[in-house]
Amino acid sequence: GIKGLGPAAANILYFLHPTLVPPSNTAIVKGYNLLTGAKVKLGKWDEYLAMREGVLAFNGQHRALLSNDLGAAAGFLFDVGSGRYPMPPPGDSPDALAKWEADLARVREAGAAEAKALAQSSSDDHGHVEVQGWLRDLGRALGFEVWVASNDRTRALADGQLADGCLAELPPALKSSPSADTISLIDVLWLEKGSGAVSAAFEVEHTTSIYSGIVRMLDLALGVPEAKAQVFFLVAPDRREDDVRAQLARPAFSRVADLDVRYVAYGALKEHKDAMARFGQGRKAIEAIAQRLRDT
Repeated sequence: GIKGLGPAAANILYFLHPTLVPPSNTAIVKGYNLLTGAKVKLGKWDEYLAMREGVLAFNGQHRALLSNDLGAAAGFLFDVGSGRYPMPPPGDSPDALAKWEADLARVREAGAAEAKALAQSSSDDHGHVEVQGWLRDLGRALGFEVWVASNDRTRALADGQLADGCLAELPPALKSSPSADTISLIDVLWLEKGSGAVSAAFEVEHTTSIYSGIVRMLDLALGVPEAKAQVFFLVAPDRREDDVRAQLARPAFSRVADLDVRYVAYGALKEHKDAMARFGQGRKAIEAIAQRLRDT
């Protein structure tokens, strides 16, 4: 709803994902409307997403003349919209208009469902920092030194900060790794006292894709070979287990099969963390409530 942000955001996304997101401006939108009979309004994000559906279909139909890069289709639409390629006079095209309205309704329905899921997550689940705090306190109680993500260290938690009682810098073996900057962003690390060896790595996935967390874990495993034998945990809301498993099954994550990745549900962690802190010892306590995400 911010004036000018829609096209700007679309163009930034285009440069990041040129085969998935078409660029947008006044002439491109005008060209799309002339070509399809649609009624896209510039600056309406849901209408842009519906236009994207049409651009993808158009690009697929004429791939031999265009390109996988959606800049080619957008360039054609720009030329149409700016008058370089005049379109025939529009006739009555109820089918084209109906298709546009169907695309728009589908995008709005998907957006409403996503907003509902996000609202449910915000109201039902514990926050990301709170769960990091649980893992911090549990790790210390089980006898580990704890590292929390460098970009989260100053986040408020209870009457202090998330980094209270944690290491101020990574141990030498991790700090000297080529992937040290990425490793430092892992949500929580449990480290053996004295040696600084990684015993467990945790990524808390509250609402987002697991992609970035898995990449950080891979960087740890590949950059610090001795860490590969340790256990990696994805900690997420109870209802996200199927989603996490589905994402982890994607071909892009094939290398993750080399890691012993396990899933810890918020509910199980909340229920058992105090007992584990009181009676547990070492990593076995958290392993007892975790589930493997890949067959070994």
